Amino acid sequence: MRYLLDANTYIQAKNQYYGMDICPAYWEWLDQQCDAGIVGSVDMIGRELKDGNDELAQWAKDRSQHFIENDDQATQAEFMNILQFVMAGDYNQKNRDDFLAKADPWIIAKAKTIGATVVTHEALLAPQTRKVKVPNICNRFGVPCIDTFSFLRKLKAKFVLSAGI
Repeated sequence: MRYLLDANTYIQAKNQYYGMDICPAYWEWLDQQCDAGIVGSVDMIGRELKDGNDELAQWAKDRSQHFIENDDQATQAEFMNILQFVMAGDYNQKNRDDFLAKADPWIIAKAKTIGATVVTHEALLAPQTRKVKVPNICNRFGVPCIDTFSFLRKLKAKFVLSAGI
């Protein structure tokens, strides 16, 4: 996988600009990119999505191939590096604990081990922030991180109506 998608990219796409009922082409495109080994996410993200009770949860349940394992030894070692860094940082305790309890550190750790780019809607914050954010941690660990729209442009995604529709 070259790109690993954060849960917020799936959730915001479904809830806003690429609703499954208005832009099924986006979801088909994700399937194609996954089949080509370009796009996916980690198992922890898959679990978060599957916990829902909506069409996105069902979509995730039907696509186990989209979510790669994140419990291998190399990923666990990177996770421990991230954990130690975050625990040693001057972060807001609740924000820190929420970050560590979810899939965020795992997607960063997996991206680091396989040389992938993390795709998220979170924005990079000033270095002295007390909030733990995916782009900041990616930056600290040398993991490329981009937003959904940069990702779509890099892959030259196009969702075009065909003639006659």
